[in-house]
Amino acid sequence: MKLRRPDLHQLPWIKASAAQWRYALRNALAMCLALSIAYGLDLSEPYWAMTSAAVVSFPTVGGVISKSLGRIAGSLLGAIAAIIIAGHTLNEPWLFTLSIASWLALCTWIANHFQNNVAYAFSLAGYTAAIIVFSTVDVSGISQLWDITQARVCEVITGILCAGLMMMILPSTSDGDTLVNSLHAMHQRLLTHAGLMLQQQNTDGIRSAHEQVIGQILTMNLLRIQAFWSHYRFRRQNHVLNYVLHQQLKLTSIISSLRRMLVNWDQPPARIFHGTTQLLEALKGSDASKYDIARLLAAMAPTPDSDYRHRAYWQRLRYFSMAYLNIERWIRQFERADADALLSPPAVSALARYSDSAEAGWSALRTFCAIVFGCAFWMRTQWDAGSAALTLTAISCVLYSSSPSPASSVSQLLRTLLLLCVFSFVMKFAIMVQITVLWQFLLVLFPLVITLQLCKLQQKKLAPLWAQFIVFMGSFLAVSNPPDYDYQLFLNDNIAKVCGVLIAWLAFQMLRPSSDKRRSRRQIRALRRDFRDQLGRRPQLSEQQFESRIYHRISQLSNSRDEQARVWLLRWGVVLLNASHILWQLRQWHSGNGMLVQMRDAAIKGLEKIISERGVRHSSLGVVLSELDSMIGQLNASQQPDAIELAGILWRLYCSLSQLGQALAVDTATAQR
Repeated sequence: MKLRRPDLHQLPWIKASAAQWRYALRNALAMCLALSIAYGLDLSEPYWAMTSAAVVSFPTVGGVISKSLGRIAGSLLGAIAAIIIAGHTLNEPWLFTLSIASWLALCTWIANHFQNNVAYAFSLAGYTAAIIVFSTVDVSGISQLWDITQARVCEVITGILCAGLMMMILPSTSDGDTLVNSLHAMHQRLLTHAGLMLQQQNTDGIRSAHEQVIGQILTMNLLRIQAFWSHYRFRRQNHVLNYVLHQQLKLTSIISSLRRMLVNWDQPPARIFHGTTQLLEALKGSDASKYDIARLLAAMAPTPDSDYRHRAYWQRLRYFSMAYLNIERWIRQFERADADALLSPPAVSALARYSDSAEAGWSALRTFCAIVFGCAFWMRTQWDAGSAALTLTAISCVLYSSSPSPASSVSQLLRTLLLLCVFSFVMKFAIMVQITVLWQFLLVLFPLVITLQLCKLQQKKLAPLWAQFIVFMGSFLAVSNPPDYDYQLFLNDNIAKVCGVLIAWLAFQMLRPSSDKRRSRRQIRALRRDFRDQLGRRPQLSEQQFESRIYHRISQLSNSRDEQARVWLLRWGVVLLNASHILWQLRQWHSGNGMLVQMRDAAIKGLEKIISERGVRHSSLGVVLSELDSMIGQLNASQQPDAIELAGILWRLYCSLSQLGQALAVDTATAQR
């Protein structure tokens, strides 16, 4: 047997790139500096400052600023809530239990209704109050409560300031450059996606590719938020970025509409596919102009003897080309604009942020029950380390309630804490016990944190474990001034933390989140309810707002493992979105011919017969599709320009609605619920 020589190039320190070294050094220095300052200020639990610096570690400036602001706001709000709750209820155990459980449930409910900074701030407000309140159970005076609260807030702010200082000294890649490069890459990706969707052959990857494109555009909205906090120029031009993202989402719906037309077109002319390929290749060029695109469009334009389908497809393809060039123009203007430039794109609303209220309420109830159960167990057993257990229960319930798979996230945290128990025991009673001054401990901590940060960046599959390890390492090591090496207290505290996460895991198992199938059904019902609003004479949602809401609801199941649930949500979203675009176009279409206007109104009323909040009325669907087919035949036979134009619009509606007929063949029950 031959022993293999270890490959030194696979070591994290040698394998790391310059950017990874910068990130690891920045975060390690921030954590060590925060611990040193908190230690120098003689704060009671300085390790919370190190934890705070680890939490706000982010690869970009905007991310650090955004996360820091949310953490400061949440910490202050949580501290105020802790003073109010603890100051009025500590003498009444059950009133104290119900008060802190209600506050944590409220924070969970609000955090599940929002995203980004707001959700993060209320999550922090919840478990910051828990950290303070549960540690003040044994205090006897209001002055002690104030001192503990003040110390926790000072430790949090110290960690945030140290992270910000290190970001200034060792800056990372600009958020603006990342966003601009992502916008250009996404713009080119849309053309590649259009080439995949508008081909003659039918491939299996079309649906997943369409879903991925939508998810990537919605992810860029997070980059927009980070860039908003990184530089004044991006805050000034935020409306331009919002408009570009809206238009890119609209291009995906146009592509899907063109795809549906090709699927329902029996024998499209060969020059349609050839001309579409040439057009997409021309749009990929950096020097593409409207004149060049117009020449290519003219070559594939419908002739006088062409039917309504050719005309409808060509008009939609022309709309796609002009919209693509328009977005490209706004991206260029945004890229070249300085801090004083003021661009004025068409006004659009912000991308929708609507969440599942039923799921948010269920998560709030879960948090409430877990805290009440934990507090009751604590009062019954009089466990000395009960505060540590309830603190971890609160953190787990609040933080992971909005996770795509909360049970697996809590299980991952439980494995991390078990690993931390072994690590902290060896670290504390083999190394730290021999250290007498802080700088000696920092000599051990600094290379350790760098190694952990590099492992987090390089080992993608284990990144969540390493991230949790770094964040919770400080509370397990519990660096204090003066240091405490009580073996029994250390073991009791670690067991309590693991038990606290076990309580949260038990809560997620007994009060399980809704399955992806049920969540998909709720989102589909909401989509249909919103579409019914679009059918009204005065819709509450504009065309762009409805479009934004649909894409947001589709993104709610982007990480789902239930493929059928994702497929149906995506299918309903695409169908209703295309129908909505056609509905608004029908409203804007005018003609002096009363017969044509009656046909248009009949088509709109047909939509009301088909789609209800509960699902598709399949008997009505067949009738309406037959009526649409009959009207299209009559309009095509008249050979009038207005009639041909209306026939093309109704054909697009027919193509979109015909996809709903697949519900009978695949799963009628799923479509109706």
